[in-house]
Amino acid sequence: MNRKIYTDLHFLSLLFILLPVLLLTGCKSNMRKVSDESAYITDSSFLLNTLVTITIYDKQEEAILEGCFDLVEKYEKIYSRTDSTSELYALNHGTAPHNGLNYQISNELSKIIEYGLYYSELSKGAFDISIAPITSLWDFTSSAPTVPSEEEINHALTYVGYKSIQLNENEVTFQKEGVAIDLGAIAKGYIADKVKEYLIACGVKSAMINLGGNVLCVGAKPDGSPFKVGVQQPFADRNETLAIMEITDYSVVSSGIYERSFTLGDVFYHHIMNPKTGYPYDNDLVAVTIYSKASVDGDGLSTTSFALGLEEGLALIQSIPNTYAIFITKDDKIHYSKGFHDAINVIEE
Repeated sequence: MNRKIYTDLHFLSLLFILLPVLLLTGCKSNMRKVSDESAYITDSSFLLNTLVTITIYDKQEEAILEGCFDLVEKYEKIYSRTDSTSELYALNHGTAPHNGLNYQISNELSKIIEYGLYYSELSKGAFDISIAPITSLWDFTSSAPTVPSEEEINHALTYVGYKSIQLNENEVTFQKEGVAIDLGAIAKGYIADKVKEYLIACGVKSAMINLGGNVLCVGAKPDGSPFKVGVQQPFADRNETLAIMEITDYSVVSSGIYERSFTLGDVFYHHIMNPKTGYPYDNDLVAVTIYSKASVDGDGLSTTSFALGLEEGLALIQSIPNTYAIFITKDDKIHYSKGFHDAINVIEE
């Protein structure tokens, strides 16, 4: 990878405002070396089927940055549903070490499945990691997308239901053949937290981690002031934001119907699937953004809150300490969870 060292106090101040906004909306910024003061290092790579960007503001040790990307690559080899060499792929296809439908898995895979089952239970199945038979039917990256047939969806639904998955330490049991796990709604948050743990262990106190829209701050800017992170305007240009939030040591994760979608005929389809129907959720929400200490929680709660809808989603977020949310409805209204403005400074666009 081609890593760079960036400097200059004034240029750096500007980037603290602009870079996180670009990162949260998934756009790689064009930057250049300016001088030799207040240096920081940053790099991007296409991993996890998205653009991963990591910036370290208080150290210039490229080995630390390299270690971050090594970690992301390591976890991708465990959690990817589509990579035929990953551990999850082996589990889903019955080639992992097993005795009948009892499969032996690594500590790393066990931990994230535990999180997935927790959010599946919390949402009463609105969020469901057993949705892989459904998500495998839909392709939102195709240049000629199609809608699965009703017969295909009904057949896949017979294998969906998180209660058909039991986890006991490093052993996972499926109740029947055909059950499969999709960690796509939670993996990036979990990996972001692992990268943050690694950075802190390396003595880093100021950094920004972006895994394709999952933004996680390590501390604050080197001068102690908060980072500024933008929330994308749904269906608008990726650089157009609704608002900018001042964030210190927090995670920002968004789920929205604008991220991966297509229109066929007069029907709009998006990637947030209802595990009860096999089709995209159809409610009044366009997007949910979660502010939480752990990015894995932001991932799980953004999908869960979207699935629950505005009223139930807000109630859930307001029941969880130190967690806040923005809900955007189809009438373009912004709904903040209780206490949001007390905890987070909002700079309206």
